[in-house]
Amino acid sequence: YVPPHIRKAQETLDDKKRQELGRLKKMVNGLINRLSEPNLSSISGQMEELYMANSRKDMNDTLTDILMSACVTAVTMPARLMMEHVLLVSILHHNVGIEVGAHFLEAVVKKFDELCKSDAEGKECENLLALIAHLYNFHVVHCLLIFDILKKLVSTFTEKEIELILFLLKNVGFSLRKDDALALKELITEAQRKASTAEKKFQDQTRVRFMLETMLALRNNDMRKIPGYDPEPVERLRKLQRALVHSSGSGKDTQLRVSLESLLSADQVGRWWIVGSSWSGAPMISDTKSQAQQKLHIGKVSSKIMELARKLRMNTDIRRSIFCVLMTSEDFMDAFEKLLK
Repeated sequence: YVPPHIRKAQETLDDKKRQELGRLKKMVNGLINRLSEPNLSSISGQMEELYMANSRKDMNDTLTDILMSACVTAVTMPARLMMEHVLLVSILHHNVGIEVGAHFLEAVVKKFDELCKSDAEGKECENLLALIAHLYNFHVVHCLLIFDILKKLVSTFTEKEIELILFLLKNVGFSLRKDDALALKELITEAQRKASTAEKKFQDQTRVRFMLETMLALRNNDMRKIPGYDPEPVERLRKLQRALVHSSGSGKDTQLRVSLESLLSADQVGRWWIVGSSWSGAPMISDTKSQAQQKLHIGKVSSKIMELARKLRMNTDIRRSIFCVLMTSEDFMDAFEKLLK
């Protein structure tokens, strides 16, 4: 039972909160609508001020909602516009904190997974994949996630997946080759194997052949073989990013080294990639495992000491372990090392 006067106070509080969020959404929306390369500096500065003035959670939720509704449409988004939006996220990720990029990335990846399963007709999948690709281009996320997505697409290997693989390789293929050439080589081998087994499945073989040619061009570092490949816009925006990021740690150390599986199961196993992320879910390790870990290795100790431990009623494994360590150590340093183990 909630007394009427407390209930009324809560309702007015909720109304107040709703109005504040509405006002915040309007401000962020206004900034995002004006976003372009020349005014990126002033808009990222204003966004940082909003982050300082409001709660991180409200800002992350608002920014993610607005960017998702702006970028994830049924028609293909212009690449330039997409890059500018992601560059803003990247600057905030480096200047405000990694939870900005992490929150946005998680929302994008979950939506992408959902749409991949639902066989949506529009271009939402391509738009979401472009967002992920540019988050990698602007050093928000590590290549590990991109390889996970490519492996998933190769394992399904339908015509839609082939289009998405081509789209992703065209956007980030050469960066992937630079970051992890061996993983790319393994992916190409797997794709070739899949293509040879799935030959009868496709009426139109040209797309599959084109994908394999693109992959071979990547492996041989031959940029001319990939039609429409132009690294210049990304390079120009990277230069702008370096100018706008305050901290010296704008490189690899702020990249989120997180796998696809971790992102999709974040609600079950927590977000280990965000420092201080609160966790209120089921225990990550089942009780049987934790019980198994409780069994400690005492090492080889004489039966005399074990008998002594029994006489002194050391009735749990951990008590016996500590007792045996204290009784058999040569000096305090030895005892300290053994206790740590």
